[in-house]
Amino acid sequence: MTAFLIRRIAGAFGVVAGVAVVVFIILHLTGDPAAAMMPLESTQAEIAAFRHAQGFDRPLWVQFASFAWNLLHGNFGLSLRHGEPALGLALERVPASAELAVTALVLAVVVAVPAGTVAAVKRNSALDVAARLLALVGQSTPVYWLGIMLILIFGVQLGWFPVSGTGGWQHLVLPAITLAMFTMARIMRLTRGSMLDVLQSDYLRTAVAKGVGSFRLIWHHALRNAWLPIVTAIGIELGTLLSQAIITETIFSWPGIGRLAYQAILDRDYPVVEAVVILGAVSFVVINLVVDLAYAALDPRIRYE
Repeated sequence: MTAFLIRRIAGAFGVVAGVAVVVFIILHLTGDPAAAMMPLESTQAEIAAFRHAQGFDRPLWVQFASFAWNLLHGNFGLSLRHGEPALGLALERVPASAELAVTALVLAVVVAVPAGTVAAVKRNSALDVAARLLALVGQSTPVYWLGIMLILIFGVQLGWFPVSGTGGWQHLVLPAITLAMFTMARIMRLTRGSMLDVLQSDYLRTAVAKGVGSFRLIWHHALRNAWLPIVTAIGIELGTLLSQAIITETIFSWPGIGRLAYQAILDRDYPVVEAVVILGAVSFVVINLVVDLAYAALDPRIRYE
């Protein structure tokens, strides 16, 4: 286990380093970073002064060395809009994004796993058709359209839930449903396919022959052995929800890291964009490591060496 953790942590550092290199390259592919980051009405003298202050007039390899050194110390520079450390601004928004993402994931799993399981057990029945139709609609519906429709119906016309900002649990309902829909559809389809494979196994036929009850057979034996691909999908989806909630957070004015990234892109606030991208990469590698460790708890046959 120790050797496995060392390899995975080393690989995680490699992934984050690769993302940092890509971020640096993209920043410079836009042309002169100083011109891209400054307001459109800036004069050449102001751009030149900003370029010198940020070190953009130095050789490229020197700029990258400085960028990497600052990254190791958690220094992404100051936000051009707020005048505060970019990393601090991003970290302040993480709890709100985590609250929304975890709520959406729990909602998706609570609906998708039972629905996918029932669809597999009742294959080709009306329940199976309904579950597959729901999954198809969930994966086909654009997030921005779904969010707007929920606002119009449940926020404006019915007045059941607030349509923007944070507060009580009521503020969380509409954005969580919007964010959970696509994830719910993917997990439902994966659960159904994984359960169909397990239900055809010989050990389940043996359990039926021994008189094991149908409830215990499905929820204890079959679902337990179908969990590995489902857990993988859940881990990946959590990382996706954390880092790709830009549309949902923008529609509902949710003060999370996705909305911060959207506003930073509009404002050309590249230090904040860099901080958000790096935090997203870190969240992905951490969640994947946790998922790998969970495998051993779910399947005793797995051993890490």
